[in-house]
Amino acid sequence: MTQTVELVLSTPVNLRDLGGIPVAGGVIAEGFAIRSDDLSTIPAHTAQELVDGGLRSVIDLRSRNEVQVTGRGPLLDQPVSYHHVPFMSTLGVPKTAGLQPGQIPDMGEFYPGLFETAAPQIVSALAIMAHAPGAVAFHCAAGRDRTGVLAAALLLALGADDDAIVADYELTHPNTAAIMQRTRPNLRQVMLAAGFDIDASAHLAQHDPGADDAMRVTLRRLRDRYVDPLTPLVAAGLNDRLVGQLRERAGV
Repeated sequence: MTQTVELVLSTPVNLRDLGGIPVAGGVIAEGFAIRSDDLSTIPAHTAQELVDGGLRSVIDLRSRNEVQVTGRGPLLDQPVSYHHVPFMSTLGVPKTAGLQPGQIPDMGEFYPGLFETAAPQIVSALAIMAHAPGAVAFHCAAGRDRTGVLAAALLLALGADDDAIVADYELTHPNTAAIMQRTRPNLRQVMLAAGFDIDASAHLAQHDPGADDAMRVTLRRLRDRYVDPLTPLVAAGLNDRLVGQLRERAGV
């Protein structure tokens, strides 16, 4: 059953183009890939600005129950392709080992777990980016965790080094307080149903001493397990042809 809430619309506070990040053979072109916090709760004028700026596709990484609360938002009325690629089935029944309902995970364990359990979804999202015209935006709720994992996967596939991947991830940290303030009104219902205290979760997210190192720890753990951190994605279908298409779309 679709849940309904009185939506609070606001502009994204964690949106950025990945253009300019150094990868093997050059830098990512502007207008290829955009990462963001929740795009379903933006005002109509922001949706129009994004489309006017070249946005043509959206990859929504949120769970089904998150999408049920807010839907697609104003971008539904724009000429934008929508792809729902949930990395987790629900917030309350996660597949990743070590994450229990209502428990905030150790992101240094959670992120490598997503690389493994959500590998098919990650490859699907990369395939969408490789073939979609115009700019592709991908988002979850905060634009940090699921979005951060997909950004890292894309950058790894394009040949970015660990420092560049970590630097992109860490750009979210100064936005944490604004992210929590923005997402709280619309995410509260989903979080409560999943057994989370959203205010406690917001406090933990803003004062998580492990968050700064989570992506670097993730890359190290993936290399320790597989040598090549892309190994789980290769097993799920990432191949040289897809990487080549991504490189062409990224302008490198």
